Amino acid sequence: MSTQSHSKEFQQIAWDEQLRSEWARLLRLAIQEDLADTGDWTTRALVSEDAEGAARVVARQPGVVAGLPGVECTLHEIEPRLAWSAEVKDGRAVAPGDCLGRIHGPARGILTAERIVLNLLGRLSGIATLTWQYVEAVRGAEARIYDTRKTTPGWRRLEKYAVRCGGGCTHRTGLFDAVLIKDNHLALGAEAVGTARYTPAEAVKLARRFTREHGAGDMIIEIEVDTLDQLDEVLSVGPDLVLLDNMDPLTLRNAVARRDAVDPAIELEASGAVDLAAVGPIAQSGVDRISVGALTHCAARVDLALDWGS
Repeated sequence: MSTQSHSKEFQQIAWDEQLRSEWARLLRLAIQEDLADTGDWTTRALVSEDAEGAARVVARQPGVVAGLPGVECTLHEIEPRLAWSAEVKDGRAVAPGDCLGRIHGPARGILTAERIVLNLLGRLSGIATLTWQYVEAVRGAEARIYDTRKTTPGWRRLEKYAVRCGGGCTHRTGLFDAVLIKDNHLALGAEAVGTARYTPAEAVKLARRFTREHGAGDMIIEIEVDTLDQLDEVLSVGPDLVLLDNMDPLTLRNAVARRDAVDPAIELEASGAVDLAAVGPIAQSGVDRISVGALTHCAARVDLALDWGS
């Protein structure tokens, strides 16, 4: 594997104002679907309006935390007088019984916010936890774990943020921020050159020319190949990344050797049928990146709970 640092990387998702805005958009939907236009009937019937309370958000199972920066705005949206104090930071591994943070204020607000807070945190922490398991499975190899666009509609940046909390890396966020040429692009775009289909090298050259002509010459150009012959062809035209689709570890090793002989700066990404059993041998092949759709579409939420008492 090349020890050379690649000059191009996808934009990595961090908690920022854009992410906070997307959390707030999902929060408004969550509040509407839970409270509609009438509010929490059970709490209003049983809890005095002036009752105060304190509660802790605790882990019921091991996991890695993600989403804590959004809790305060969640509470304030439901009841502005609620106060939140985080006990840990995103990316922290927790054990059953660990306290993630404490809530103080009107008891009605705490009860009304409970499920919304736990749903949001549990979902994102589940993704962070599964990502951490993949990262641990490749520890000792140089390969980095990446997410994909197989995300929940409306949740993409938040789910990719959770991947980062688990130690993974952000692949392209959307179709707008990188070129990734796949087999369907090769098959359907060929009318422009009057051939049966684009060759992989033709597609890379066309994409490079197009991005430069439109002021995006620094955009990452990646192409998917599924044979070593295709790899040999595209290495000669210098894509930034080559995605090796559904190759076994032995074939991946051969791909790395061929890449190293031509241009070690071109990074290789393994993808397809990657699970926790397979990811270790894939990483040992010497590839630079491994993309895993399961990080976001197969993660089970972490079991969190709200316990009364400070």
